[in-house]
Amino acid sequence: MDNCVAENSSPTRPKWRKVAYGGMQPGFDDNHTDESFLEDIVMNANVVKRDMLKVMQDSVSISEYLCIVALVGLVWTYTLRSTLDETSLLYLDVSLLGSGFLLLLLTEEMLSLNLLLHYLPNVFFFTTGLYVLAPIYQTLTRSISSDSIWAVTVPLLILHLFLHDYSGSTVRAPGALNNPTLTSCISLNASIVASVFIASRLPSSIHVFAIMLFSLQVFLFAPLITYCIKKYSFRLHLCFAFSLMAMTLAFVYTLHRLLFVLLLGLLVFVTLVCPYWLIRLQEYKFEINGPWDEAKLCFAVTD
Repeated sequence: MDNCVAENSSPTRPKWRKVAYGGMQPGFDDNHTDESFLEDIVMNANVVKRDMLKVMQDSVSISEYLCIVALVGLVWTYTLRSTLDETSLLYLDVSLLGSGFLLLLLTEEMLSLNLLLHYLPNVFFFTTGLYVLAPIYQTLTRSISSDSIWAVTVPLLILHLFLHDYSGSTVRAPGALNNPTLTSCISLNASIVASVFIASRLPSSIHVFAIMLFSLQVFLFAPLITYCIKKYSFRLHLCFAFSLMAMTLAFVYTLHRLLFVLLLGLLVFVTLVCPYWLIRLQEYKFEINGPWDEAKLCFAVTD
């Protein structure tokens, strides 16, 4: 009888409650969890199932820009070898500028002829300033050897490719909402510095002006052109990309067969091997979500 009275008089153990900022609960450790803790576990909730064909199509943009940079390197090489003179380079600059404006006019819906006419004074001031600065660029690295110039130019181009924004454009497209990122601006600056180094090895200021105008046209406006083509028609984007790859491989083959093999292997690796590698790695991705995760806002916080 006394034992029953003692048991009834002893305090009952309080029930554990799930609270965020309630402090330690009497009778329970600070890290205590009950049996219902793992009931809300969710596995692989945010894992995206990727399609092999879709990833390969997205990787075409990377291969396309690799070919564009390879073509710039070819023009640099032929110019330094005096295969391309200043007249040919100027004709190339004019043709690229005209074809670029034509493609923008045909593929960009928000781009009108009046807007292009508004851009023409900017192009005129840009080319005029570049022509005035060409003699300075020519003598900029006169005391530096050509081997040192190439030793700096190649890492700058690699940095440019590594930081380049392959999903957008360094130049803000008409109607675009987002500005260029910091890494894409660093990538553009690296390509411009590499262009200045190469141009400083040329014999005349006209050579320097022509090669700088060509390089800036490609590095500034080629991503914008490819972005507008891709947004206009993805099928046209694929046709343009594969035509550019074939043309680049043909030009590189005439220059050096080893470079042709290296470029072909790089394109195959980027377009085929990397997507397959990414798909296979997705099988080992394991994500766990549960009540221990931080709270996430389900609405946009605005001023």
